[in-house]
Amino acid sequence: MPLDLDWVASVQANTSAIERRAATLPGRRTVKKDYQAAWLCKAISCIDLTTLSGDDTAGRVQRLCAKARHPVRADLLAALGMEGLTVGAVCVYHDMVETAVRALEGSNIPVAAVSTGFPAGLSPLHLRLAEIGESVAAGAREIDIVISRRHVLTQNWQALYDEMRAMREACGEAHVKAILATGELGTLRNVARASLICMMAGADFIKTSTGKEPVNATLPVTLTMIRAIRDYQDRTGIKVGYKPAGGISKAKDALVYLAMMRDELGLPWVQPDLFRFGASSLLGDIERQLEHHVTGAYSAANRHAIG
Repeated sequence: MPLDLDWVASVQANTSAIERRAATLPGRRTVKKDYQAAWLCKAISCIDLTTLSGDDTAGRVQRLCAKARHPVRADLLAALGMEGLTVGAVCVYHDMVETAVRALEGSNIPVAAVSTGFPAGLSPLHLRLAEIGESVAAGAREIDIVISRRHVLTQNWQALYDEMRAMREACGEAHVKAILATGELGTLRNVARASLICMMAGADFIKTSTGKEPVNATLPVTLTMIRAIRDYQDRTGIKVGYKPAGGISKAKDALVYLAMMRDELGLPWVQPDLFRFGASSLLGDIERQLEHHVTGAYSAANRHAIG
């Protein structure tokens, strides 16, 4: 949609109220026994299983893709009646897209590529757009782009909109997730306004972080962003997805995020087409919790290694 600066200027964020609301969630929304196991299986289906390290190799990505196909031991899935469960996507650097696509062939698990000069997003715009094109050509069905934080910090909303719009067009049929790097945006009001502008410019998802900032996904930031999603859907009728990323490593944290999505946006937003976790170690802890549910005993974490 066209950039609506009046709407952007009207967006505010009551930081103290947001923080109070977020602080109550972990204690108010708990599930146990079979219900917990069911929600943890749902969390697995919403994971973008990720490796974004400078020492990534083809072998590591292939092992990650094998884990994406079979995220939990077969005997545990059989006991839970969840055979065929997979993660939502595999997320890698551009250079590993072709490797991941080959490893996931026949699985229908999409490959997501981090692009546009990830994680800083400071390379020239034409190079960032070319990188998107290369990732799409290599087979990536989802592109995680990073915005220029300086546009938010200087309140240059037109520049942010134009940049996001160009990236959306470069992605073509691929889904685009706009990474706001919220830990570097200064205020929750900036987070809310940047979320709105990225949605106006065509983002399919808005995402908290690259995972490389000092502060990544938090509950106050999540509440701010998903209420922006709710407001956008109320006004336009368009559903935009949400992806928290960075620092979510425990099964109990995943349950809190799912509960928040259920409370604030409803059941459609706890499905993989509208909600993803950006995570690497989260899957291992969820598998341990599911083994405890099935067998009554916890196993060592190294029995549930990612690769």
